[in-house]
Amino acid sequence: MTTRIGVVGIGWWATTNHIPTVQSCPDAEVAAICDLNADRLRVVGEKFSIAGRYTNLGEMLAREALDGVVVSTPHVAHAGPAIAALEAGCHVLVEKPMATTAADGRAIAAAAKKSGREVLVPCSLNFTDFSAKAASMVRAGRIGTVRHAVCQMGSALDDLFAGEPMLETADHLFRPPASTWADPAKAGGYGWGQMSHSLAWLCYVADIRFESIFCMDGKSKTGVDLYDAAVGRAINGATVSLSGSATVPKHVGMHVDVRIYGTEGCLFFDTERARLELRRLDGGDETVALTQEQTTYDGALPVRKFVALCSGRPIVNGADGENGARVAEALDALYRSARSGRLEQTGG
Repeated sequence: MTTRIGVVGIGWWATTNHIPTVQSCPDAEVAAICDLNADRLRVVGEKFSIAGRYTNLGEMLAREALDGVVVSTPHVAHAGPAIAALEAGCHVLVEKPMATTAADGRAIAAAAKKSGREVLVPCSLNFTDFSAKAASMVRAGRIGTVRHAVCQMGSALDDLFAGEPMLETADHLFRPPASTWADPAKAGGYGWGQMSHSLAWLCYVADIRFESIFCMDGKSKTGVDLYDAAVGRAINGATVSLSGSATVPKHVGMHVDVRIYGTEGCLFFDTERARLELRRLDGGDETVALTQEQTTYDGALPVRKFVALCSGRPIVNGADGENGARVAEALDALYRSARSGRLEQTGG
């Protein structure tokens, strides 16, 4: 039986990654697309041979028997479509950041729990086998109680957050719009756009939820953050250092470096050197063998996991609604702190 997926918001990343990936899965189809732009619906529908085309989400959910819905709308417009799709009985893939306020993040997580459906946020690293292994190490007490973490990320996206055309997208059907990525009034900036990845990994593996955050940032010419330097405290008392930079050279690309320190040891993860290492006070160390290819960002991986979920196959959901809500809480507090100059509570 073919799994039927609907896609809401059919801009750059939906047409570059989500729709092609679903269509590459032998047991799934993009049965319908929804967008407010009728011309875009026509162009995308014809390019990908999708018959179901809607400008009204409620109509799509009512008329199409969908197993899952991909929400790829602008950052600030995730909550409404996600909750509507969950209430219609669909599993939902919500682009990161899952939400741009703590309240919306918690509302999406609550809707998923109430509906008995799952939310999946496509933070690629969270869906790798080695990340599941790292999470199991921490949950098994291999580093003891988590007391401190360092979470650093860098990306080659200074053009995107400066409101300029993203170099790598010159030959794409659509290009990422400045209105989503470089507008401070619409959750533009490096924290929402990229640190949502590194925070998702930290919250998943270390199983922490933030209590408070203080942040200083550096701005692009459009007024969004190119750089973030923050400190936080988790609900369990652990301290966390957070860092992000958008100005990595294009030929270097994205990197993530996370170090988690506990009462019995520490865990090191680094995509640049492709390493995952457990170091224990008693010398019982463990190294998980990784290749550079394994740690490279794979946008298709979480979409394939989502198709499997919608098809009824078991998956490890490393970025579920709870994870997405924790990330939204952290980033909400981070941005409020950058504006206020004060330590801000997450409300968690």
